Amino acid sequence: LNTLCPLDLMLILKGYSLPGLAVSLGLGTLAELAQKYLNGEKPKDTHSLLDSSPVLSEANAEKIVDTLCRVRGAALKIGQMLSIQDNSFISPQLQRIFERVRQSADFMPTWQMFKVLVEELGPDWQQKLAFFEEQPFAAASIGQVHLGVLNDGREVAMKIQYPGISESINSDIDNLLLILKMNVGLPEGLFPDNSIQVLQRELAWECNYTREAACAQRFRQLLPDDPFFYVPKVIDDLTTKRILTMELVSGVPLDHCTNLSQDIRNEICYNILRLCLREVFEFRFMQTDPNWSNFFYDAQKHKITLLDFGASREFRKEFTDNYIEVMKAAAEGDRTKVLQKSRDLKFLTGFETKVLEEAHIDAVMILGEAFATSEPFDFGAQNTTRRIHSLVPVMLKHRLVPPPEESYSLHRKMAGSFLICAKLKAIIPCQQLFQDVYGKYWEQAGLTSDEVSTT
Repeated sequence: LNTLCPLDLMLILKGYSLPGLAVSLGLGTLAELAQKYLNGEKPKDTHSLLDSSPVLSEANAEKIVDTLCRVRGAALKIGQMLSIQDNSFISPQLQRIFERVRQSADFMPTWQMFKVLVEELGPDWQQKLAFFEEQPFAAASIGQVHLGVLNDGREVAMKIQYPGISESINSDIDNLLLILKMNVGLPEGLFPDNSIQVLQRELAWECNYTREAACAQRFRQLLPDDPFFYVPKVIDDLTTKRILTMELVSGVPLDHCTNLSQDIRNEICYNILRLCLREVFEFRFMQTDPNWSNFFYDAQKHKITLLDFGASREFRKEFTDNYIEVMKAAAEGDRTKVLQKSRDLKFLTGFETKVLEEAHIDAVMILGEAFATSEPFDFGAQNTTRRIHSLVPVMLKHRLVPPPEESYSLHRKMAGSFLICAKLKAIIPCQQLFQDVYGKYWEQAGLTSDEVSTT
């Protein structure tokens, strides 16, 4: 709810008035739509929020995607966020067009790619490989990926960072925030500076492949014998700050799993939620990028490979102690405790208007519905996103403080996990899953549930 939500995406797309693109498409229309959204207006005669924009025809969406694939970096990252929204925000037709931004960024010239390899691995880098494919098989916002074969025969994926990406992040995002403030009347309750600072920091993390390699290795240690998840091995002597080499894996992104049987889709989604809860409440360390391409399902092995650990982060125990109680209160329908623990978490100050308190509690209760019933929850039939959208204008108008810094990353991952479940139309029991995590959390802290309730 407090991360870069669809509203932020519209504003940011307006901010990236790229030469040629703004002229041909008139992206001011998106800003106008965003302004209506801020004021609580709803699109007429449409099922998706962006369908009411005359500029986002399928042809124009193609042009936007083509431009994002060329510019890479922060702008392309925004497009990737847009590509994993649900049908209440963007129609299935437009979703299919925006899917390309997760896979089809323009490749760098071969000479430039070789220059990065020499600078990072030295002039004799090819001696460490039996084979290297010059043509990349994937490209994303920060780098492109090449097939390699080690001298011992193992196949690897080598992610090579685009030159200059790391250095451009701060200036790109500073310019973005300036344009937003000049062109769109941002409400004070949006706290855009905070959102942008978080985005800036996380993109800087993602540009540090040495950090990402360490995060991947940590997840291998956290999930060594997990029955459903696999973390590929990092190849240390072919990994630097701008090159990350890991063992090659097989599978398909989760959004390609929609035609699998209901039982398999249910199992995939149950385990996605299980991992999400373990990350925040057991590991207190989470891979926070929910891009569907970061989860590869291998049908033969019936396992999911986890990829892209650049945005991984830790959570303070003080934060998770209070957050797990907010979730429990929502699951139990305890509005008073949701309010109390939200204040403990610093989501609220205690001086908010009653209308904001009620809107905040309503939003938390909506997000807790999956954990509130012992019956299997039908994610395909829920309208969570639309109901949350209806509360956003009130919160933006009356909110007094920005949300806790940790919540930006956490809510993006949790929202992404819910969107995966909705995309695959999962029907799964969630209540017992949360209750097990809750019991184990306080057991590890040496407290019983009775002792927790009195603290």
